[in-house]
Amino acid sequence: MRTSLIVRGLAALTAVWLAGGWTLHGQERAEITKAQVDQWMEDLSNWGRWGADDQLGAVNLITQAKRRQALALATTGEVVSLSRPISIVSPPDDPDSTAAFTSLRVTNIQSGFLMERQQVAFHGSTVSHLDALCHAHHEGKIYNGIALDAVFTETGCTQMGISGLAGGIVTRGVLLDIPRLKGLDALETGTHVYPEDIEAWERQTGVTVSAGDAIFLRTGRWVNNNRSGYDITVAPWLKQRDVALVGSDGTQDVGQIPGTVLPFHKLVLVALGANIFDNMDLEALAETAARLNRWEFLLVAAPIPNPGGTGSPLNPLAIF
Repeated sequence: MRTSLIVRGLAALTAVWLAGGWTLHGQERAEITKAQVDQWMEDLSNWGRWGADDQLGAVNLITQAKRRQALALATTGEVVSLSRPISIVSPPDDPDSTAAFTSLRVTNIQSGFLMERQQVAFHGSTVSHLDALCHAHHEGKIYNGIALDAVFTETGCTQMGISGLAGGIVTRGVLLDIPRLKGLDALETGTHVYPEDIEAWERQTGVTVSAGDAIFLRTGRWVNNNRSGYDITVAPWLKQRDVALVGSDGTQDVGQIPGTVLPFHKLVLVALGANIFDNMDLEALAETAARLNRWEFLLVAAPIPNPGGTGSPLNPLAIF
């Protein structure tokens, strides 16, 4: 993957990808192919943008000025959790299983304390977590062009692990409540959320996504157990807007593109270098935002800085 030129303006971006066979603002859409995904891997790349030794990726877009802007949003003092309640289940019998689970064993020791042992496997579609940049690779490389062989070990990632975010995340969060935009309680399974849906929401709410923001797409997944989410054509839009972090309550990848596996995930993590919030619970956030008529908020999130970890369970907080 080569370092791409910074895309200048939405008009230029639209023109480039119109040639690739889809329409950003129209309803007529051609099928996205693996070749198009591979091209986006190059064209959307932030590799080298913040230097060859960069370990943060798009989090670099969260400047001190951005943090001050976000802190100014905390005016009422209301706090809302974005995390799902964790279900305690027994670990799978297969030690190599990738299924998500959280187990807990508590003992009463003689000195008068209750002690516990936890096991957590958080990647998947149930536990709220934040993906590290080393979580995904494409054609043998992770974000910033680092060879997978130089990063992967069985004891953790040597670079781009979640410990790079030990200082936590403080920025502006923006809720994208697309069911509310469409007059629904929740989206139906298989619904694709396109850039024009997000821009329609911006016009309705008066909140425009800008550089350094963390966006959270509400699909209403926990209302009707739907499987819907960002269409892959949102990836170029994220680049154009310089979004720092991408989150959702639903499936980050919706639909299938032959020859690829979770291509939206990989475009965001590998090309853009943007961490992903998976499996958020945005219902309380949506209710609070609607009551206050405020769709932007101070986001505070602190992953567990496990050295070499590919991500972390966490409890992000929206503060109004």
